[in-house]
Amino acid sequence: MTGYRPEDRELFEREATGLYEQLLTEGGVPVEDPRIAEGAPLRRAFDLLVELGLLQLDDARTTWRPLEPSNAQSRVVTPLGTEGARLIEESARWASAFAGLNQSWRRSPAAAESGLFLYLHGDAISPFLTTLINEAQEEMLTAQPQANRNAKALSEAAVRDIAFIKRGLSMRTLYQHSARRHPATHRYVAEVTKHGAEVRTLDEFFNRMIVVDRQVALIPAADNQATAVVVREPAIVAYLVDIFERAFARARPFSTSESRVMKEIASEQRSMTIRMLIEGHPDAGSAKRLGVSPRTYAGYVADLKEEYNAETRFQLGYTMGQLGIAGQDDDEA
Repeated sequence: MTGYRPEDRELFEREATGLYEQLLTEGGVPVEDPRIAEGAPLRRAFDLLVELGLLQLDDARTTWRPLEPSNAQSRVVTPLGTEGARLIEESARWASAFAGLNQSWRRSPAAAESGLFLYLHGDAISPFLTTLINEAQEEMLTAQPQANRNAKALSEAAVRDIAFIKRGLSMRTLYQHSARRHPATHRYVAEVTKHGAEVRTLDEFFNRMIVVDRQVALIPAADNQATAVVVREPAIVAYLVDIFERAFARARPFSTSESRVMKEIASEQRSMTIRMLIEGHPDAGSAKRLGVSPRTYAGYVADLKEEYNAETRFQLGYTMGQLGIAGQDDDEA
């Protein structure tokens, strides 16, 4: 390897080539020229030209003279080509080795036991998901309840998902309405939708799910969010896709012009809060289903008490019952 990094090439393209062509016209540059002095704007480009062997001091050691670029080119490009060929060959050997392991796995009792389901624990989930996404051929469907991923995780996901879309594949994502109030999620959505992803939000609670090419689904284990279940059984995957499609059809597009949509979403969250109260769900469970914190949910309940002039939840429930309020879409009418 030559040791040159992408940023070196960018500097070469952006500044060094222009400087080289200028010095060709001038016949060189004096050692004392202020353009190449320490700290000058062109100093880094000059140093790179010297390192590449495109400039050389003359015999009097007073002037830097341009040299023919073909020799420098061969010193940089040839090792890269050699290394690229070596990596391709190494990649093919790794693929061949893994192909043998895959055949052994399919013949083993372990494969028969796991069948069309595979359990992944902890740190094994992310590498599996990365490989699955890299091997996708058509589309990815994702359901992401509760916008609690941090900014770093969302930034990394944006890079991965944009690369996915740029391969010509489609991506649709479903969030809860509360994601619209999460700045990091807003930035993520702006990035991926700019490249063609579709993102919508829904008032209801749903479980995390990723489906790739309608052939493989990742869902959380029932009793452990740190464990993922890989599902390849066609009927179950088709069932999960159908659930996603129905939810996505009812969801609202996640757009940047939010004023009108946010009013409608506030109405939907108000109706769902009323349903949670009527059905008797505890605050923690209701907050989770709405995708908000217990404190925010308590604020929703307090707003309803004020709206219906009730001092207690019992009074609130009685008043809504008398008025026929049930948390449905036509209650306002």
